[in-house]
Amino acid sequence: MSEFTTRPEISGTFGVVSSTHWLASQAAMGVLERGGNAFDAAVAGGFVLQVVEPHLNGPGGEAPILLWNERLGKTLAINGQGVAPMAATVEVFRRMGFEQVPGIGLLPATVPGAFGAWMTLLREHGTWSLADVLAPAIRYARDGFPLIPRAVQAIYAVQELFRTQWTSSADVWLPGGRVPVPGELFQIPQLAKTYERIIQEAQASSEDRTTQIDAAIKLWYQGFVAREIDVYYRSAKVQDTSGELHGGLLRYEDMAAWSPAVESPLTVDFGRYTLAKCGYWSQGPAFLQQIGMLRHAGLEQFTPHTAGFVHRIAEAAKLAMADRLAWYGVAPGANIEVQMALLSDEYLGARWAEVGELASKELRPGDPLGRSPRLPDLDVARRTLLTADTRFGIGEPTFATLPPVSQWAESEVFVGDTCHIDVIDRHGNMAAATPSGGWLSSSPTVPALGFAINTRLQMTWMDAGLPNSLTPGVSPCTTLSPSLALRDGEPYMVFGTPGGDQQDQWSPAFFLRHAVHGMNLQEAIDAPAWHVDHFPASFWPRQTRLNQLTLESRFMPSEIDELRRAGHEVKVGPDWSESRMSACSRERDSRGRILLRAAANPRGMQGYAVGR
Repeated sequence: MSEFTTRPEISGTFGVVSSTHWLASQAAMGVLERGGNAFDAAVAGGFVLQVVEPHLNGPGGEAPILLWNERLGKTLAINGQGVAPMAATVEVFRRMGFEQVPGIGLLPATVPGAFGAWMTLLREHGTWSLADVLAPAIRYARDGFPLIPRAVQAIYAVQELFRTQWTSSADVWLPGGRVPVPGELFQIPQLAKTYERIIQEAQASSEDRTTQIDAAIKLWYQGFVAREIDVYYRSAKVQDTSGELHGGLLRYEDMAAWSPAVESPLTVDFGRYTLAKCGYWSQGPAFLQQIGMLRHAGLEQFTPHTAGFVHRIAEAAKLAMADRLAWYGVAPGANIEVQMALLSDEYLGARWAEVGELASKELRPGDPLGRSPRLPDLDVARRTLLTADTRFGIGEPTFATLPPVSQWAESEVFVGDTCHIDVIDRHGNMAAATPSGGWLSSSPTVPALGFAINTRLQMTWMDAGLPNSLTPGVSPCTTLSPSLALRDGEPYMVFGTPGGDQQDQWSPAFFLRHAVHGMNLQEAIDAPAWHVDHFPASFWPRQTRLNQLTLESRFMPSEIDELRRAGHEVKVGPDWSESRMSACSRERDSRGRILLRAAANPRGMQGYAVGR
């Protein structure tokens, strides 16, 4: 265990919150203080994240949610990932000359699922009204919030695209024609008006709380929000990564037909713990596969700062992510029987037996139930880049690192394309959510609404018959991946991180530092972190890199050298360049009293944990 952390682990008995932005954490804690439960708080904090981290998520994005409802005594997953438009076929994209769904613009949109997911959580598990949970987000959008440096970097990077092509985005993000200054109070008045209109019309429909929430959902997916998206996506033509102008495929009918599914999560046991993740529409099972493999790894023999610890987790990640490529997804090419087998101890034990003392340099998906894996065409990224226009970004958010913006950033290589929030209340309710998509540089702002739509369809493949093939009416396999853990059968912890393909690498390492080596939440977050690149990236142009291990420089040189001797292609980053974990936990002390804890990521200087 370390003797130093960047900040204390928060502890208390009333409630705890941790998120990727201090304003969201404080907004959620304010809900708890005023009598709301964990679900009310998570919803309020989630909508604040849309406003204060606009470069990482937005109202037009998605939000997978894991929760423990103490009254029901069960864990649930809310699938807030929208589906592909019915017009989004492989044939349509190929006729336009695409081998991949582009990473920005109107074409990669799926139905924006975040609003439906948050409203489902509020209606089914919360207690507050629609107006009350939206009030903090509306206030920040209308009256202003301090714009963090990373948001300014995102605006700076795409300002010419906004000025010359995406003029509706320029109207929002370049007020008065200028790039905003870090720390200035920034307003998004049209977004505030959109949410205010939803509240007004929902309240006019009924005085009943549940009916108002249902009315809000209808306004979003069958009312004025869906109609404005339909009009814009039919009429506008904008530049994307092809360098050409294209309209959108998302339609009113796609919005009207969709609703979030509420599911039982997938689980794997690890000693005293049961880990819960979202289904194969997410990369969450990759976390479970790694944990299942690492039951056989003897990690208690290797402390978290050593090469032995890193090597074993990195090699498990390579195998799990290879399986993600071959077997994850919910398209017609998916095989449910195979997916169930991926989490069996027999399969995971056999996979762990493939790990040796040397780093794997091959992409090795497994053959569950004796089925041979089939992979997409991995050379497509090279062909795509030969003709692509990458001046204004790729699939993930783009951040400028040129002066004067670079001097504002804590770290020029700090990564993150998403947000996260965790909440636990005094009653034992828990929620973890990883909202993303619809960030300001993903696609043009819909003028009448004040927000952009996600580009999640870029995560599909155009090869036919794969579990994650582009399929109308089917959701892509997303990287978004909140986590929930039980200990000794009792709900124990919610946690997660932004980071795209890194989410289910940083999360397992955090959990294992805590569960195996007894680090408290803050120590486990602060410890030196890493990730591997050993698979095709989930974001356009989906380039494949094998056997690169990126470490924070706080690892001892001797441990880094040992990893190189084991065959890893090691890249050493700055001291605090990896991971953005948040976590909250609940446990009984020796006298049976409940104690709540929380911790947040210090990297980037914006994550915040709060509680009492």
